[in-house]
Amino acid sequence: MSSEDLRQLFLTFFINKGHRLVPSSSLIPADDPSVLFTVAGMQQFKPYYTRAKDPFRDIHLSLGEPLQASNVVTCQKCLRTTDIEAVGDESHLTFFEMLGNFSFGGYFKEEAIALSWEFITNYLKIPTERITVSIFGGDKELPYDEESYTYWKRLGVSDEQIISGNRETNFWGPVGEEGPCGPNTEIYVDHLEVWNLVFNSFYRHSDKTLEPLPLKGVDTGMGLERLLLVTQFPNQSNKTVFETDLFSGLMAILQADSQINEVRNLRIIADHLKSSAFLISEGIKPSNIERGYILRRLIRRILRYSELVNLQDNYLEPAIDWIIQKYHSIYPEIDNKSLILEVLSDEFSKFRQALKKGLKEWHKIAGELKQKNILVVNGAIAFELYSSFGFPLEFLKEIAEEEGMSIDEEGFAEALKKHQEISRNSQEKKFGGHGLKGEIQNTEENIKIKRLHTATHLLQAALREFFGSTVAQQGSDINPDRLRFDFSFDRKLTPDELKKIEAWVNQRINDGLVVSFYETSLNQALQDGALGLFSQRYSDQVRVYEIKDPKTGRVYSKEICAGPHVSNTSEIGSFKILKEEAVSRNTRRIRATVG
Repeated sequence: MSSEDLRQLFLTFFINKGHRLVPSSSLIPADDPSVLFTVAGMQQFKPYYTRAKDPFRDIHLSLGEPLQASNVVTCQKCLRTTDIEAVGDESHLTFFEMLGNFSFGGYFKEEAIALSWEFITNYLKIPTERITVSIFGGDKELPYDEESYTYWKRLGVSDEQIISGNRETNFWGPVGEEGPCGPNTEIYVDHLEVWNLVFNSFYRHSDKTLEPLPLKGVDTGMGLERLLLVTQFPNQSNKTVFETDLFSGLMAILQADSQINEVRNLRIIADHLKSSAFLISEGIKPSNIERGYILRRLIRRILRYSELVNLQDNYLEPAIDWIIQKYHSIYPEIDNKSLILEVLSDEFSKFRQALKKGLKEWHKIAGELKQKNILVVNGAIAFELYSSFGFPLEFLKEIAEEEGMSIDEEGFAEALKKHQEISRNSQEKKFGGHGLKGEIQNTEENIKIKRLHTATHLLQAALREFFGSTVAQQGSDINPDRLRFDFSFDRKLTPDELKKIEAWVNQRINDGLVVSFYETSLNQALQDGALGLFSQRYSDQVRVYEIKDPKTGRVYSKEICAGPHVSNTSEIGSFKILKEEAVSRNTRRIRATVG
């Protein structure tokens, strides 16, 4: 059975059992800031388990209308990087598809277990002797899941096939710090977990206390790739998900171009290529923060493992063609070949030289340490590799492990902290005198500083207006003659773009926007959407400056800032960009003045 047929068989089975088909949501969770990516099928349904939303009245984002159902079925694209080091074995992946059936009060344990058994044994024809199940064995806080045991026994599952698990193995959730959760029962085929049935009975709060849910629900998840493995290769323990039709064509392309057939390395490349293609197709770009950082890490791992097997970049186009062809019928957003190739190629070119130089330096360091029988790399040395060559801690840990060594992570953290303090103290010294600590006494200069400071906030607002919210401040410096603003961006700005930014700032100056501030807690400021420079350590109470149009109420800028500022943008006069340049890889600098 092909992956297309298996996917459709699952969906059709549950549609015929009274479930509404709901399309996959984005890999970027719409209403769940607790996680960077969609990691489970239940995420788009989370509010229904807590009654925060009504499935019969509230608009469901991926449908554009209410669900009008208590029971639904999906095939959800997911991305997880918690097990990234395990990718390359028989079953671990970063990108995968999760088949799932869900119920918000429509049914509970008995029917969920019966439906899963019917699909596995009657529709997939998997012999019962290949199946084992696990249930929650209870602990000091919660009882043994006797109901699930009883329902499995009624279906003919023997005691030898039922395993009792603990809180770690058989109590699932929540996604993020808090949310719905409950005991689960898992289905294993040939000792490989394929289906997880979660019985949402509780809401776990951030303090880890459990509160019974008013509405009990079912949340199940079954990895399509794993299910395909046990159906396409029954009783063949030597097979892996990379030999199923969801990977075999891609692996063939990589093996044809590779000069060294290191299978595990090729599997890592295949998995990370697929994940990267989907992330890029959803508008994510490589960066040093949040989702962009995960994408950058994946792409840099692709490049590193490509170098290890002597893969040249000409494999990229046929590989991406294969991924698009495989998935575009169910996930049409993946059909964005030019953008995917552009982002991959650009990131490759940025990192390749640093990778070669950095690995050369690493092998030299590792060799010298081994000669002295030192197997733990000093944190300061590791940080030097990070700062000089862009090797993240996770990457350093990987290459150290390959040499039978480890990284002093506490020492690395201390070196990073020291570096941040030096940078912060430098910024405070430069900025501290701008009307705050008496370094500039001249009244005229103080007025100019205020104008430049407010202009800096408008400049950041303009950059985010034109290039999106991924633009983030990396540093700034103001003296009475000019402002300097460093920001995250991966290319040189064109003359036309600079003109538009300058014009936008000048228009906001001419609009006479009101500049005001309020004081609040740091947490509240962040909840309000205030921007901050997060290499900087803020106190618990902060000042938030807003630049707002008094006529329309639109807020153009909201930043955590000590001041000082003008009270109205018209006081700035005019804004002129003097220069735009690179500071380092993916960081640009604009120098500007006011008149």
